[in-house]
Amino acid sequence: MEFSEKLIQLRRKQGMSQEQLADRLGITRQSVSKWESGSAAPELSKLITLSEMFQVSIDYLVKDAEEPKGAEKEESRRLEEKVDNIVRYMKGYHYTSKAMIKGVPFVCVRLSRRLGKEGVAKGIIAVGNVAIGVLSFGCISVGVISIGCLGFGILALGCIAVGLMALGAMAAGIVAIGSLAIGIYAAGAAAFGKEVAIGAAAHGNTVIGESVKGAHCLRWYSGLSAEEAERFILESHPRLWSPLLKFLAAIAGSMGR
Repeated sequence: MEFSEKLIQLRRKQGMSQEQLADRLGITRQSVSKWESGSAAPELSKLITLSEMFQVSIDYLVKDAEEPKGAEKEESRRLEEKVDNIVRYMKGYHYTSKAMIKGVPFVCVRLSRRLGKEGVAKGIIAVGNVAIGVLSFGCISVGVISIGCLGFGILALGCIAVGLMALGAMAAGIVAIGSLAIGIYAAGAAAFGKEVAIGAAAHGNTVIGESVKGAHCLRWYSGLSAEEAERFILESHPRLWSPLLKFLAAIAGSMGR
């Protein structure tokens, strides 16, 4: 049995389509189609991934022979591990969990020393040069909860963070906390908030800080408490969501000490 036939058999046994297999390998569906038609062959790193995914040896995949057993299989496994370590060192680290939710891997890790698709991770939990997932960690990170140098998400944390709630050196969002914070509600060294701004330099409608500009301003002074800050914010925002109010007041109180 040739490699192309074995790949079709193994893929179908796992109940995967060509597109699903391609996604797990980080390649295009056309590449899988070429492998299965016998018009192209995968590179070594992909063979290693296939052997791990289907729990067969590389020898079984590429040779017209049955799966080796016993000592021969163990020797083959050790050789594959050595090759895998070399490939991972040269190209980074890739891991995709077998568990999937609606065709999306539960965990996907793609760390690469090179730019390109090899460093893009997509999964429920994603870790990579570029990470896209519900919970994502990466240099560039996109997700519900996103952590990275550049983070985009409902909750975003990063050197530059953009989200509904953003925390970072530079943060932009509905609620933004950072050295430079821009949002509806903002707190930081320099804060620009449409409704509430808290910071050493603050600009907005309701403002608490040292250098302030806004319709309602409260300058910091020694001993400013969270309770005082809360009462001040309530004067102009009586319907502000209580947890957010207390959060902003706590920040103002801690900065005013």
